[in-house]
Amino acid sequence: MGKGGAAIPDEEWERFLREAEAGTHDAPEEPSAQARMVARRLRDESNRPEGWRTHQPALRSRGKGRYVVGLLIALGLLVVAVDPGRVVGWFGGGEIAPLAAESERPDQPPETAGSAQLPTVDEPFRGSPAARWGDGTAGIRLPAAQATGWMSKEQVAHALEQTRGFLVDSNLDPGVLRGERPRKAIALINPHQQDVQDYLATAFRAPSRENDPLLLFSRFAKTKVRLVGSVVKTRGRITYREGKRGALEVTTDVTYVYPVVRAAAGSDEVARTIVRREVVMSWDHPAKVVVAPGTFSVVSYKVDMTNGGCDTFTGYLTPEFAAERATKGSGGGPEVDPYDRSTSIDARTREADEARCGTASRS
Repeated sequence: MGKGGAAIPDEEWERFLREAEAGTHDAPEEPSAQARMVARRLRDESNRPEGWRTHQPALRSRGKGRYVVGLLIALGLLVVAVDPGRVVGWFGGGEIAPLAAESERPDQPPETAGSAQLPTVDEPFRGSPAARWGDGTAGIRLPAAQATGWMSKEQVAHALEQTRGFLVDSNLDPGVLRGERPRKAIALINPHQQDVQDYLATAFRAPSRENDPLLLFSRFAKTKVRLVGSVVKTRGRITYREGKRGALEVTTDVTYVYPVVRAAAGSDEVARTIVRREVVMSWDHPAKVVVAPGTFSVVSYKVDMTNGGCDTFTGYLTPEFAAERATKGSGGGPEVDPYDRSTSIDARTREADEARCGTASRS
């Protein structure tokens, strides 16, 4: 159906699903995720088709200071960095004017100005650009809806709301952040997308480099750390266009900042874990793709993580504190600013050294 077309009736939707299950010759296709991972072996073999969740080898380096630890993962890229001299405060107290919503990719990273200010339990975002970011969904820009592909304007608006709901259920839900299984988020993923379902089934049972729940979900082990307060700072945007076979293709690019302390009662040393995710999803035409109503198919996903665990695959984000950082030496990897949204995740990984982690300039 072309742009601005009418909605598919429920009866027709269900008919296509029944035909697909029965194996009729004109049944809709089953979707398969095509994660666009940046891997050197794919760059060297340009004629080779991209595989779903192609994985780049982990990169290692170690920081040299006492305060900031950055651990960058872009599906295999992990970064560690420490340098207290680079940890600077942007805001010196008082009311902080929030930034306007991000409508397009910025052309430069956030400024660094002022004296170094460490986060505290009362001010967990002090010394961070995130102090001016939105709280939760307030920092995720939702575009105006227009009829696109097989969907009407109203259907597009509903799909965009469900897309943002997926981001909440996978990155902001308090239970999921405490390590619970993200059942509500998983329920929004097309159950007929078998490769993704296989990944999900394995990731929570036996997390590994290839099957890591952190590729899509933010989770902390509640026996190790706990969030400071109830606010997660966010900055990012949701965009959409017409995709393959008339689908509504939605791209989300959001950075999440999580302040945490150790789980032990009375702990007051605050560390921050920064996660940037880009997830592309397809709200498919039910006449052309086997899809359960109200679900999307995963097209691709990418993730950067700072201070989330270096070369560890426990299924949980594992931030480091001063005691762990004191034992680390310098690895001299390429420097990365985890708050810099002016470059894509792909561009960041293309610049990485596959032999080592890079370094994060601030947390």
